[in-house]
Amino acid sequence: MSRLFRRRELLIAAIASPALLASRSVLAQVSGAPVEGSDYLVLANPQPTDSPGQIEVLDFFWYGCPHCYAFLPDLERWHKRQPSDVAYKHVPVSFDASRDPHSKIFFALQILGRVEDMHTKVFDAYHRQHMRLLDRDEIADFMAANGIARDKWLAAYDSFSVAGAVNRARMTMQAYMIDGTPTLAVDGRFLTSPTIVRSHTNAGTLAVTDYLVDRVRVERKRAKK
Repeated sequence: MSRLFRRRELLIAAIASPALLASRSVLAQVSGAPVEGSDYLVLANPQPTDSPGQIEVLDFFWYGCPHCYAFLPDLERWHKRQPSDVAYKHVPVSFDASRDPHSKIFFALQILGRVEDMHTKVFDAYHRQHMRLLDRDEIADFMAANGIARDKWLAAYDSFSVAGAVNRARMTMQAYMIDGTPTLAVDGRFLTSPTIVRSHTNAGTLAVTDYLVDRVRVERKRAKK
């Protein structure tokens, strides 16, 4: 948690003076709007998105993260009510090589078109069934028990496509300065999470995310005029 607060301090220092932040804070408290630096962070180096015409929301997660698991039901309900102009994407996080199998699981499921029905099941397996899902054979057995043929699973899991996707996810994580999960990124510019928001709640995080999505939507409409 201390690393997250340190990240917040570094990002704030990179984008605004203390006087400017103070004025923003006062205005936000009056209007009831989320406060920059207290409810969300602004990346000093905005990142490109690959969702043309849509507002991209990235969900940085790790299957072994208990906070991600607790956030999952609320996040899935939030996702289902989003309009078509919001592109919601999962980004698995590996803070070290020992966790790469979890990222490989996600991308193999993506290749096989099974993220929708298996994403929650993988979380359940780790947190309810106490499966570590780090051993290749254990993972293959689990997938076979859930209707994915073992040979088909291993072909995807061991593929160059999955290896490349894991590397790209790691670079994305580094570019967004992610050092804790869960974290949501909006439009390549903003970060928020239950650790960042003042309420430290999942509901508060999603409320801030809605605010940021609406902000981007308004900014884009103004830019078209």
